[in-house]
Parts: sequence; C-alpha cells; structure tokens
Amino acid sequence: MAKQKRSWHSNAVVTGAGSGIGRAFALELAARKGRVVCSDILLERAEETAEMIRKQGGEALALQVDVSKITAVEALAKQAEKWLGAPVDLVVNNAGVGAGGKQVGDIPLADWKWVMGVNLWGVIHGCHVFAPRLRAAGRGGIVNVCSTASFAAAPRMGPYNVSKAAALALSETLAAEMSGTGIAVTALCPTWVKTNIAVDGRIDAGAARWADKLMARTGLSPERVARQTLDALDRGQLYVLPQLDAKAIWGAKRYLPSLYTRGAGLLNRLVSAGA
Repeated sequence: MAKQKRSWHSNAVVTGAGSGIGRAFALELAARKGRVVCSDILLERAEETAEMIRKQGGEALALQVDVSKITAVEALAKQAEKWLGAPVDLVVNNAGVGAGGKQVGDIPLADWKWVMGVNLWGVIHGCHVFAPRLRAAGRGGIVNVCSTASFAAAPRMGPYNVSKAAALALSETLAAEMSGTGIAVTALCPTWVKTNIAVDGRIDAGAARWADKLMARTGLSPERVARQTLDALDRGQLYVLPQLDAKAIWGAKRYLPSLYTRGAGLLNRLVSAGA
C-alpha cells in the first residue's frame, strides 16, 4: 500500500507560481488536496497554473504580485485569507530571478538591485508577513527556495550568490526561531533544475547558452524537486539538496573550502579565456 501523504498544508500560497519550480509546487500541493493561491509577477502565467489545477479538480486562485514590494505581499496575505476563508498554513517563497556572466565591478548596480529585490527582499517580505500568522495559528510551514549557490558561490554570479546566501541565512534563523512551535521551515538548495530562469534573467548570451546546456543535460524536473521538498517539509527537514552534485558541493565546501575556492577560481579563468 502506498504511504499516505500528510495534508496539513491544505491552504497554501506559492510565489513565482507561473512557471518552473513554483508551478510544480502549486500542482503538487493541489494533488495533495491543498487549495493553492498562485501568485506571479505575470498574471497570465499565474492564471495558467491556476487553470491547470482547476482542470484536475482542484481549487486555485491566481494573483499578480511583485514580491519586491512589501505592500504587495501584505495584500497577497489578505486576499489569500479572504479567498481561503481560513489562515494560510504553508508559504512557498519561490519567486526568483537570475543574473550572471559578468564579474563583480562589471555588473550594473541596477542588476544587483533587481536581483536583491526579488530573491532576497521577496523572501524577507514573505517571511515577515506570514511568519506571525503561522505563529498565531501554531502550525504550518515555510519553504524558501534557495540554491546550491547559497553555500557555494560560483564566479560571475555575484548578485545571485549573495541573494541566495542571505535567503539561506534567513531560513536557518527562522528555523531556530520556530523550533518547538509546530511550524516547519525548509530551505531548498538545488543545482540545475529545468526552468526558464536563464531565459527570463539578465544573463549574458554566452553564459545563458552554457546554462541552458547544463540545465538540459543534468537538470532535474521541477516536479521531482517539488515532491522531494514537500516530503522533506513533512519530516521537519531543514535542508533539501535534491541532487548528488549538490550534496558533493556541500561536502567540498564544508570539508575542503580552500580546494573548492581554487577550483572556482580556475573555472573563472577558463571562462575568461573563452570569452
């Protein structure tokens, strides 16, 4: 007999739900009998996800939300609670953007601010708005979509690395604060997942082609990542490293930090030589 999945995350909010990992989370939550508020900066994408859920017999609401703005996330919480008629018990802070291909000093400050606004402030806003609500309810969970870049910075990805490292630190802080409260916190830290982040991001053409190739050859499906992460959340697991290379990088950074840094430096020189 198949193991019965828990369904305490029955009222969920997913940011960046219009594609990729966010859409996969929304669909998987609906498959687990959850009602899902699908938010995205592009309303048409959020509505596509919501319609997919409805066609499968689930309940979903699509909302346009810019997570970089606190007023938008506060409005998201209020609209979600009104539609659900109940408190939100799971928040997936997934919305994210990518920028890469340039070295620190060459990256436009506008790109730094854009990435930080979504990848870091979006997560801060989500935790700031929803954590008190979850505490008041005494149950629930928060998933923050981080990255392997959160603990193992690769060259030419400065804004992305910094934003994800900060998101992981926030997740660890929140997990400690929520310990013993009945609220679980999980940080998802994958390497390559088959999404459109390279297409939608501010990434140099050469770097984008390289990223697309790696994503196509080694990337996991977002559906598999979402399933693994929700199962880990059910177990109260803080870190989710869904791929073997993510686990290997985690070990290398922890036990061989100097060797890892020299390897990253060699990669940067090879990229520079090929530029």
